[in-house]
Amino acid sequence: MEATQTAETPVPRVALVTGASRGIGAEISQHLRQDGWLVIGTATTEAGAKHISRQLGSLNANASTSGQNSPPQGYGRVLDVRDSSAIDALIGSIEAEFGAVLLLVNNAGITRDGLLLRMKPEEWQDIIATHLNSVYYLSRRVLKGMTKVRFGRIISISSVVARMGNPGQTNYCAAKAGVEGFSRALAGEMGSRGITVNCVAPGMIETDMTDALNEAQRERMLERIPLNRLGTPADIAAAVCFLASERAGFITGTVLPVNGGMYLD
Repeated sequence: MEATQTAETPVPRVALVTGASRGIGAEISQHLRQDGWLVIGTATTEAGAKHISRQLGSLNANASTSGQNSPPQGYGRVLDVRDSSAIDALIGSIEAEFGAVLLLVNNAGITRDGLLLRMKPEEWQDIIATHLNSVYYLSRRVLKGMTKVRFGRIISISSVVARMGNPGQTNYCAAKAGVEGFSRALAGEMGSRGITVNCVAPGMIETDMTDALNEAQRERMLERIPLNRLGTPADIAAAVCFLASERAGFITGTVLPVNGGMYLD
């Protein structure tokens, strides 16, 4: 976030990051805090929420010991992103305590992979509810606060497979493609109110899952990536922070691919 402050945008600005207990969500949360956002990160369990609070709080501790000004505090909260009532309650409590959410990062996600012939209805519904319905519930809920100050950022984490497809992930591909279509439409609705809506689409990223790959599997993955490396959570966080910043104020309705050239559109 830019250092410049305006009367229309309260400081610190409040960011809500779903799925923030580890991996990409944790990295996004820490980068946003360093950029001056007050970050609320969500997890599905109380233990996960406490972990987020500890991780974000460590930035303050590190800044204090180094003599630097500490960034705004960060907090973990419990949230089931499939539950619209829980979303209403959480955002209401954030608004009462900290002010309007001016940056929403839709990152929470799960997988229920399998061939469509064998996919159970609940495996389809779980993915749609977690990845697509949640983006609708959360975006709708934060828009009122953003509209009031005529500023807002909604950034959803999509995936390279939304464009290229991936066998065994019809549910996941459908949900992510839906998120991208939703974001383009919402960008058209909210642009006149100073609210931008974009997606970041990661490719192959270093995660707990890729750590478990053997050398042969890793080599096969790298053969598909012109930059010859897997992405990192920090690569995704950098893209999110750019789209959240004032520098990206004229960018909306787009999907920013972060895939090392794995898929060229």
